[in-house]
Amino acid sequence: MVLASRPIRVVLVAVVVVLAGCGGAGPVDGGGGVDEPSEPTATAAVDQANAPNGTVEVHFINVGQSVSTLVVGPTGETMLIDTGHYNDDGAYVLAYLERHDIERVDHLVVSHNDADHIGGNAAVIERFETEGDGIGAVYDPGIAASTGTYGEYLDAVEAHDVTLYETREGDTVPMEGVDVDVLGPPDPYLENEARNENSIVLKLTHGETGILFSGDAEDDQEAYLTETYGDELRSTVLKAGHHGSSSSSTEPFLDAVRPEAVVVSSAHDSRYGHPTDETLRRFADRSVPTYWTATHGDVVLISDGRGVAVRTQAAAPTAPLDLRAGDPIDPGNQSVVAGRARLGGGSDTAPPPTPTATDGGTDAPASGEMVVAGVQPDAEGDDRENLDDEYVVFENAGDATLDLTDWRVEDEAGRTYAFPDGYTLDPGETVTVRTGTGADGDGNLYWGSESPVWNNDGDTVIVHNSDNDTVLRETYD
Repeated sequence: MVLASRPIRVVLVAVVVVLAGCGGAGPVDGGGGVDEPSEPTATAAVDQANAPNGTVEVHFINVGQSVSTLVVGPTGETMLIDTGHYNDDGAYVLAYLERHDIERVDHLVVSHNDADHIGGNAAVIERFETEGDGIGAVYDPGIAASTGTYGEYLDAVEAHDVTLYETREGDTVPMEGVDVDVLGPPDPYLENEARNENSIVLKLTHGETGILFSGDAEDDQEAYLTETYGDELRSTVLKAGHHGSSSSSTEPFLDAVRPEAVVVSSAHDSRYGHPTDETLRRFADRSVPTYWTATHGDVVLISDGRGVAVRTQAAAPTAPLDLRAGDPIDPGNQSVVAGRARLGGGSDTAPPPTPTATDGGTDAPASGEMVVAGVQPDAEGDDRENLDDEYVVFENAGDATLDLTDWRVEDEAGRTYAFPDGYTLDPGETVTVRTGTGADGDGNLYWGSESPVWNNDGDTVIVHNSDNDTVLRETYD
């Protein structure tokens, strides 16, 4: 593995046990600093053969007041950018990686060494070096931090002899089938080596699509990027800098990037007020849909090289000034993602990991699309006594009505439910299929089973259309 001509350097420092995050300790203004058929698996299970240049998955994991992003390239190669907050030692990130069958992290990118971005570094390195297929290399901007979290991270690097690259502007992260260019930090560093202002900034380019990861870059680094790269910053999606802080996502920077969507990663009850009203107004002034991990949950982008499909756990508001109207979704929530939007060119949805439903069978236009919007396998209390609280929610993510006559739902054990004759599902409409017995209506249908159907510890939701084609296969853990 070659990282341009940058020398490899491990910086060992005297560690003081001070747990500090990039948000800082002050107040907000005081410098504090989809409906698609299944949650995509980050494995070779995705059929890449029919997609131009394959597909790239970008998973913004809901880790509260922190950030962690998993990228899966066209060949299954993986990149993990940051690992969450020190207060959970990477537990949310490790659980997410396990659910998605990630066995190796080829590239571990440290945007900067604040403790709320490297909180899981030591645990991730330890887990994959001892129980998985290892860590390929770590990419670090090279500015040390005097925290226990930073010391544990370096100890893990040294203990497992993991390759560590000091990473700067002009370098690249070598992922097959996709370009990952390093736009920051520059040499020399900005702002007296302030960690936020010297974040590793990455631009991922796949075909005609681009995703810009800005770390915790604030106004000075954004100004440098804008002056240096100008229109080259243009990207389909922007990961908002510094959790949506007012000191980031400046107007000149946004005008250069011109994103079609923004993703903000921060806690719903952020002590710093992230994302700030000032930042959200800048997004609103540019009519940029905004996805917030605090209300949308995990945000998954799928690029086919022509456009980007957006999937989220919750269908929360995306109008920037309405963002806080969404209900909070806790980190670690395991509900499936569903498709919400399509950005850029190409078809309405990115090539999905499993076949999608079409209205009337395989010979009909792909205008209606049945997806799983939610699964509740574990009813409150005794499952057998509360069958109506066990259910699957389906949604029509397409733009035409689905006629579900002769469509069937099936679990992994082969138990089957048939939709009522003449039952239709309009675009954007949902229907909840409950396991128990009741009167169909008001968006609820009843299986009529006398015992639980969906296994609490994992099962597969299968849907067959009227031509007996399997149009949906959704596995949950």
